[in-house]
Amino acid sequence: MALMITDECINCDVCEPECPNEAISPGDEIYEIDPGKCTECVGHYDTPQCVEVCPVDCIPKDPDHVETEDMLMDKYHKLTGN
Repeated sequence: MALMITDECINCDVCEPECPNEAISPGDEIYEIDPGKCTECVGHYDTPQCVEVCPVDCIPKDPDHVETEDMLMDKYHKLTGN
């Protein structure tokens, strides 16, 4: 699954630079995650880095973008060319 940022986001700016796929960007009111770029850090790290640094735990899995680990790895390969 891709991840999503809920409205509990406090715009602390710590998640955006941690994303290796540049999937996180400022939205109108809170940060947003592009599901087309989010691999939950599969291919880069063992755990999603944005979740690790978020001080308010507002980054759950996005139920609208269900993906298996293999699908996330395929997306990683497409995004990175590796």
